[in-house]
Amino acid sequence: MLAAERGAAANTLAAYKTDLESAEARIGSLARADRAALGALAGAWAMLAPSTVARKSSALRQFYAFLTDEGLRDDDPSSALPRPVARRPLPKILSHDEVERFFAQAEMEANADRPGAVRMLALIELLYGSGLRATELVALPVNAVPRDAPFLTVTGKGSQQRMVPVSARARQALSRWLEIWPSGSRYLFPSPGKHLTRIRLYQLVKELALRAGLDPAKVSPHVLRHAFATHLLEGGADLRVLQTLLGHADIATTQIYTHVDAARLVALVNERHPLAGGERRP
Repeated sequence: MLAAERGAAANTLAAYKTDLESAEARIGSLARADRAALGALAGAWAMLAPSTVARKSSALRQFYAFLTDEGLRDDDPSSALPRPVARRPLPKILSHDEVERFFAQAEMEANADRPGAVRMLALIELLYGSGLRATELVALPVNAVPRDAPFLTVTGKGSQQRMVPVSARARQALSRWLEIWPSGSRYLFPSPGKHLTRIRLYQLVKELALRAGLDPAKVSPHVLRHAFATHLLEGGADLRVLQTLLGHADIATTQIYTHVDAARLVALVNERHPLAGGERRP
């Protein structure tokens, strides 16, 4: 149902499967579990983060909603599950200086014309220049790159397609990569198995950060996506436009980035407010 009707992504399906199997290992058959059994999960989850408990509870609630919808159960015991208030964590971000150091290292290495370094430059240009998710990036088919338009066709969460702009820098990096791209694969970033995995991308980004003199703990593919959103917002991008570029179904997800723009908002108030500078303006 999650795959066919909701179009859930593979990672979402895997996470739900793990959560359901974990709960069943603790309380026995989920199909026959009652409110008391589900209520006991609160104690088992006591040491977990609120966001983790919220995700596990959500998986079970959707499971029992499915059972009742299909007539496999007459009751829904999921009201006994804990309902923690999970505060959305603020995204990690990179400063403009850190981004410049990161890309300076990548460009220096790519100038040696080593295939791996040229590929790496193309990867990070798309992460930071187009705000792609790691899973979207590694699975890009080569025909997603148009020859005559500055856009990529990306298939995101829920198999939803969207168009994302490709900067002039990223197009140049892609052109360099396509000149040496190993033909015969349908993927833009192939590997011996299928395509570059998101785990390997994560490792490559960490390794590049280390060579650039940055703390690897601060840099990841998702942090580069956060930096894309943050720096666009700082530059005056509209929140709705940012929502479309990032592929967020709910603008509430995009609004998390507004916190990083506090300095610009303070400067705006100080500059434009009628009482700015201590003088009343007409």
